[in-house]
Amino acid sequence: MEAHATVVCRGHPQVRGTHPTTFEVTTEGHLTTAGDCIIGVAAGCGAAGLPKEFRRVLSHDHAVLLTRLSAGALQVDVHSRGSAALTLSHPADMVWRRSRYVDGRTVGILSDRTAADLPRDLIALLRRGETLVVEMTATIPP
Repeated sequence: MEAHATVVCRGHPQVRGTHPTTFEVTTEGHLTTAGDCIIGVAAGCGAAGLPKEFRRVLSHDHAVLLTRLSAGALQVDVHSRGSAALTLSHPADMVWRRSRYVDGRTVGILSDRTAADLPRDLIALLRRGETLVVEMTATIPP
């Protein structure tokens, strides 16, 4: 079983991309330097706005999440897991976590990349306000 979701957001001059355990996109249009995990602002939706079928597939303990981050000519793949504990209830934020911690903002756990792990050329594009396309594919293996 497989489901897809795409969210478009943009970078911001305050994108730092230095957080060691998470990365985040938000519907908020502003960003301060304290938001060192935020890589995209003005997102089309938060976790609560993701398509119903995508949310259903992702909220399974065996779900695998592939997230492709694209800005300019760059693409970065992030591999994470879903979980039955996901509520996907936050209206503004989506967070990918290296840990197993889950709250209403969490869309991926056990992620193989965090903000600090993203290529610095991607962060540079985002600091210039480049559009960021977040393509997610959730799969429940047979």
